Amino acid sequence: MNELFSFTPQPPGWKLDWDEMDRSFEWVRAMSACHQDAVHHAEGDVWIHTRMVCEAMISNVQWQAHSAYERAILFASALLHDVAKPVCTRFEDGRITSRGHSRRGEVMARNLLWRMNVPFRQREQIVSLIRSHQVPFFLIERDDRQRLAFRISQTTRCDHLALVAKADAAGRICEDKKKLFDNIDLFVEYCREQRCLDAPRQFPSDHSRFLYFRSEDRDPDYLAYDDTRSEVALMSGLPGAGKDYWAAENLFDWPVISLDELRREMKICPTEKQGRVISRAREMAREYLRSGKKFVWNATNISRHARSRLIDLFAAYNARVRILYLETSPDRLYEQNRRRDEAVPNAVIERLLDQWEVPDPTEAHEVDCIANYY
Repeated sequence: MNELFSFTPQPPGWKLDWDEMDRSFEWVRAMSACHQDAVHHAEGDVWIHTRMVCEAMISNVQWQAHSAYERAILFASALLHDVAKPVCTRFEDGRITSRGHSRRGEVMARNLLWRMNVPFRQREQIVSLIRSHQVPFFLIERDDRQRLAFRISQTTRCDHLALVAKADAAGRICEDKKKLFDNIDLFVEYCREQRCLDAPRQFPSDHSRFLYFRSEDRDPDYLAYDDTRSEVALMSGLPGAGKDYWAAENLFDWPVISLDELRREMKICPTEKQGRVISRAREMAREYLRSGKKFVWNATNISRHARSRLIDLFAAYNARVRILYLETSPDRLYEQNRRRDEAVPNAVIERLLDQWEVPDPTEAHEVDCIANYY
């Protein structure tokens, strides 16, 4: 069993060894030193809150009734849900705020769990819950509640998200606790009504889903006419993950736009500004798109923002977009990077890790995640 999951309480006692956890994880000490706003968290620092959340989770009979696999996912999510608060907390207008800690927590938790060799599927379930852990508190009050619920459901079981939110609400001292619980109950009922509580919201086709998440006020049940006229394979993954090899083996007859190759041709180092490289690559892509030819765009594309700018370009030419995401273990990644003809500096990899967002089905017509750890 993975080190992190070994702390998941087991029946019949459901006991937690907090002292051992304190000794095992460096991020626990950062939480202990992080204060919170007394209005929303009168219980004390982030680690006090986290312990209360975990205790609330394991005392919940719904959590206890889940499978051992699901209990481990939910417990790890409760344990790490505020892992980014120490780096996001600041004072504004005399109050303590940790705005942005959910999204930042997704990236931090992904890094932590990757380095702990937590399997890909389990890790992504955990980080998806962390990214959205506050949504049940306010979704019902949002004008875009349907789109947000559908988006979350593509990567996260909304009933599991509600369990994490209930534990989060129970593990604090605040005056609006009843409202938090009421909103979580409304979140559950809304997701049930919208057919996305315990599974991803289904769409009539991949193209319908792709257009729904790119357009405002689109009917999720409308079967969109497929007017795509070409196909783009968008590679995604850290340097050394094996993107070049995979593309050469599986898409050998597709032309490739490789940013690494362009950098070599243009004699531009990865640590230098990449504007000229990107500009040249985009012009090459336009040539393929205008002629309706399929092609591979091979680069790291490790953040949603980077992928989104490219997908906007491809979609403008009615291309069908397939994201091919590759990853491997930390040891293998750094070793494979070292063996490259031109290794990417570790400083560049660390910077990319700080932006690391795994692609999800809301971004493209098709997303394939290939985790090769062997």
